[in-house]
Amino acid sequence: MSAFQSSGPAGATASAVCSLSLEPMMMLVCLDLESRSLEAVREAGRFGISVLGEGQREAAEIFATKSEQVEKWATVRWREHLGVPIIEGGPAHVVCEVAEIIPGGDHVIVTGEVLEVEAEDDPAEPLIYHGGLFRRLDAGSGSDG
Repeated sequence: MSAFQSSGPAGATASAVCSLSLEPMMMLVCLDLESRSLEAVREAGRFGISVLGEGQREAAEIFATKSEQVEKWATVRWREHLGVPIIEGGPAHVVCEVAEIIPGGDHVIVTGEVLEVEAEDDPAEPLIYHGGLFRRLDAGSGSDG
């Protein structure tokens, strides 16, 4: 998850990101109350979701730390798009306008109306985090059962 603040791009690895609504199209991201990226989201009024590819594990790990934002962004290729920083090289990205920031215990739920969804023509497999580990998607058996 990313946003611009007065000092430059800010971002954090968010483990809770999902679709919220189809009409209007909305997403949600959950952030720790102490996340420095939360202040950037409030300041900017919009945020980006960069879906990382399986080869971008290091980016996910550094963005999950409390490292300075300038150090985080120096480790990735990124570009500004529709007013948010987008990490390049992943299978997709989403740009959202903040709708609400809702308290939720030691986190907040940031809801956003989707301005754009863009998927790469030949996307990498997404980076998956489950059970405390980064994993690959399993193609499965192809059966419905």
